[in-house]
Amino acid sequence: MLRINYLHGLAANFRNWNRPLNFLHSLHQNKRRTPPTKHKFTKALKNPMKPFDVEPKVYMRDTISNIYKILKYSTWESAETQLKQLPIRWDSFTVNQVLKTHPPMEKAWLFFDWVGKVKSFKHDQFTYTTMLDIFGEAGRVSSMKYLFQQMQEKGLKIDAVTYTSILHWLSKSEDVDGAVETWEEMRGKGCFPTVVSYTAYMKVLFDNQRVKEGTAVYKEMLQSGISPNCHTYTVLMEYLFGAGKYEEALEIFSKMQEARVKPDKAACNILVEKCCKAGETWPIIQILQYMKENHLVLRYPIFLLALETLKAAGERDALLRQVHPHISVECIDNERVVEYKRNDFEDPSSLDRGLVWVLLKKLNLQAVDSLLTELMDKNIKLDSELMSSIVHVNCGHCRVGGALLAFKYSVKTGIKLERTAYLALIGCLIRSNRFTDIVEIVVEMTSTGHSLGVYLASLLIYRLGCARRPTCAAKIFDSLPDDQKCVATYTALVGVYFAAGTADKGLKIYKAMRKKGIYPSLGTYCVLVAGLEKLGRVSNAETYRKEKKSLQKDAYFRESIPMEEKICDLLFARDVVS
Repeated sequence: MLRINYLHGLAANFRNWNRPLNFLHSLHQNKRRTPPTKHKFTKALKNPMKPFDVEPKVYMRDTISNIYKILKYSTWESAETQLKQLPIRWDSFTVNQVLKTHPPMEKAWLFFDWVGKVKSFKHDQFTYTTMLDIFGEAGRVSSMKYLFQQMQEKGLKIDAVTYTSILHWLSKSEDVDGAVETWEEMRGKGCFPTVVSYTAYMKVLFDNQRVKEGTAVYKEMLQSGISPNCHTYTVLMEYLFGAGKYEEALEIFSKMQEARVKPDKAACNILVEKCCKAGETWPIIQILQYMKENHLVLRYPIFLLALETLKAAGERDALLRQVHPHISVECIDNERVVEYKRNDFEDPSSLDRGLVWVLLKKLNLQAVDSLLTELMDKNIKLDSELMSSIVHVNCGHCRVGGALLAFKYSVKTGIKLERTAYLALIGCLIRSNRFTDIVEIVVEMTSTGHSLGVYLASLLIYRLGCARRPTCAAKIFDSLPDDQKCVATYTALVGVYFAAGTADKGLKIYKAMRKKGIYPSLGTYCVLVAGLEKLGRVSNAETYRKEKKSLQKDAYFRESIPMEEKICDLLFARDVVS
């Protein structure tokens, strides 16, 4: 028996010897090991092995966040030093992500310019397009055009995304012809539009009452095999609601759901706002019903607007409450509205004041308008606090008409509004593109003793220049007190005339500034050089470019810079006139 077992063992060993060498390695790896004794295990616990020092992993989102904080909270000189010390390799993705965090515009441009000079890095279509968007959003249209020209000169790829961005911002700056030319250039270069491109161009056409062209673009999109998305349908419905074609708009609202494209929160807010401005309540009810079924809510300002519209029409607001159970309608109050505390009810006019406060608190603004009109005819004077609150509440609800009525009432009755009320009204008019009314507001504001300030005055004049309103800008400049007619406001006015295409008037303003002993700053020269080059006055631009370089050299030896120059440089340095 022992002999048989011995022969079996030899046979097994023989089979193993004839196997490949890797089997020998497996035998070695599978060698049975003696388990540690209890004593050794206990000893190992008493003296644990020290862990290796592993550096914590740095995620890209943390790197991008760090760069954003550097750009936002540091001066450029400090930011540049910190950026050079960062242990990262600059590539298109990193730079693009930094720009998309929307650092301050001036810092974004300085960063864009700086990183372009870093060794082994080159800007591409993505970084250029993002920087174009930043300039476009800030209203620096000619700066955007300058970058686009650079892309073309460098031979970078220009796709539908870049063209769509330029088209959109040109339209926002009221350059509709420029937007149309951009679309035609895109098609002429053989660049195939996307659904976003078609939608953006349709909105440009519909917003400017070019309905036939907009409809033709929509049909072209369908024929090319591109399906509309939610935003495309929203643009169509927005136009139809604005044109009073509510049934057609609601038909599209239903058909897009049948096509499995559900209206989103943004679409519902846009449509409800359109209906409120038109005073139509029955489409609002249908949209609210859809929102209730799909758990969507309105933004708070639109909710207040819908509530006001329903109440003014005598409609119940029960459905609106059901869609927004998180908002207590009874507790709605505006922080500008306070209780009327006077007790002098012996004066009959105090009853009118108290009634206005109650209506204002309940946000029944149409009733406030009616009451103000009646009181204005009777020449009954209310107090400044009440009238300022009426202006603020109307501006907060985008009711330009109501705010202007309160302003005209205060002018007629000799009431001096609060400074913040004038500023709120100016901002509301700018957003509504009602620039001619702004002049009257500013003149009245300064006559009552309130000051715009150098920064706001320069910014307002520059904004009117972007809107091609040189006459309005000149009137506002003339209404400023002498101490505010400084390098910043003069530079803004020079930029206005360059933007309007009248270089001679711009240079005349500049010479008038010099005659008054006001020295130009870096921002002034930037506006001069950019404006003259744009208008083909290259020789003049070269003269001011040399003066600019001389000023930059002398800046190192200046002990302090006046606040007016700092404001001018903040607004206009490195800028190109829009």
